[in-house]
Amino acid sequence: QVQLVESGGGLVQAGGSLRLSCAASGGTFSTYNMGWFRQAPGKEREFVSKITWSGGYTDYADSVKGRFTISRDNAKNTMYLQMNSLTPEDTAVYFCAERTAFGLRGITEAEYSYWGQGTQVTVSS
Repeated sequence: QVQLVESGGGLVQAGGSLRLSCAASGGTFSTYNMGWFRQAPGKEREFVSKITWSGGYTDYADSVKGRFTISRDNAKNTMYLQMNSLTPEDTAVYFCAERTAFGLRGITEAEYSYWGQGTQVTVSS
């Protein structure tokens, strides 16, 4: 069973950047399709981005498209989320997860298992 640990969150001013990391252990990371989700206070967890096992295909929520970039380094068992041009609306706890259900678009929580504990991102105005 895979364990996932997010890191890289913090406090940043609007317009700034952060890079989140998701380190995997206990499984074969290079075979996993992965995703990033986020949950803002008082809101449901929402899809942010996803990436295939090879890194050959990525997808983004409209709200982050053009600002965020997902990537992975299978040699390091790590996935990344580069976040640029951050706004206060990006404030949330960010989670990484392994996608385990297929056949749909891969943008719902139900399609993912083995979540990390999350890392807080706070963007000040």
